[in-house]
Amino acid sequence: MQPSRARRGRARPSRYRRPLLWSALAAVAVLGVGAGGTVYVTAGAHSGGDALPSSAPSPSASGPAQDEEAGKSVEPMAEPGADHDALLAAAMESVTVPDGAAVSVAVLDVDSGESAVYGTAAFDTASIVKVDILAALLLRAQDEGRRLTAQEEACAAAMIENSDNDSASTLWRAIGTARGLDAANERFGLTDTEGGDGMLWGLTQTTAADQLILLRQVFGEDSALSEASRTYLRGLMGRIAVGQRWGVSAAADGASWALKNGWLPRSATGLWDVNSIGRVTAGGHDHLVVVLSNGTATQATGIALVEAAARAAVSVFTDGTATAPASAAAAAASAPVTAASASASGAGSASGAGSASGAGSASGAVSASG
Repeated sequence: MQPSRARRGRARPSRYRRPLLWSALAAVAVLGVGAGGTVYVTAGAHSGGDALPSSAPSPSASGPAQDEEAGKSVEPMAEPGADHDALLAAAMESVTVPDGAAVSVAVLDVDSGESAVYGTAAFDTASIVKVDILAALLLRAQDEGRRLTAQEEACAAAMIENSDNDSASTLWRAIGTARGLDAANERFGLTDTEGGDGMLWGLTQTTAADQLILLRQVFGEDSALSEASRTYLRGLMGRIAVGQRWGVSAAADGASWALKNGWLPRSATGLWDVNSIGRVTAGGHDHLVVVLSNGTATQATGIALVEAAARAAVSVFTDGTATAPASAAAAAASAPVTAASASASGAGSASGAGSASGAGSASGAVSASG
């Protein structure tokens, strides 16, 4: 059951509005920066600020493969008359959705700039909102002409790489909670996302289409975020903790992915929200993929649903030759499927997404959330 939600600032549209298909999108930039590299939090084309250095964590040696074609623009290649929404709907017919569960999917083929969306409903974000929180923080830093503080960088790394909820709550306050998130999202172009009430950032409401717009802000060049801010955020998404490398990564070839997952048990129903967003490389092409789900009886069932939907989505742009689950995702898939393992991953906070489950307790009863 969702808590009552007061309207803040701009009103949500009366019905779903999907943006027009994009004609082109820049290829994904390198995930992360080199050891000892420097990140500059600067205003991009939308803000025009000066460059200021801010250190970024070094990528792990065991992290995902790096994209060697950073910043390369690619002309549209897909057939202009193709109905990709219909193709995605057909691909989703092969995905088994448990009784009572719901799923929505969005995918963008980076090379062609063509996209597809399946489902228009709004879902709880759980911890995928942490990407949005950090994007809003980086945008605020750009506006202020400053770099992230040492504390902000530490929180950002813990929040994205380990899905740490305490760090997310700290940065949620730093951006001005839901009002700050909503203001940033208006600049990013999101029209159907609304921040959670109070400290319940995990109950932010969003659609798959809006999350695809957010991923374009992170991985594309036409963005309110500067190149350095995008590189910083992508780098963190490419160094996700081992036990959390499931989700859209199942559609990738090998370890070529960057992602953020969210999982949240709803105490009112005993059912799970399980989401995954990110970039994957499959068949030599990059794709931005979003899968949102709710209503599964277990986290493991939710993960299986999300991964099957991600593979179906990518198959739309790979001529139906969906890839087998990535070895990294398959090896790690069993790690986060229990409350104990999710809590051990560092996502077990009694605030933020934890309390967002509706337990109404600060005792950590929902420490399995992430």
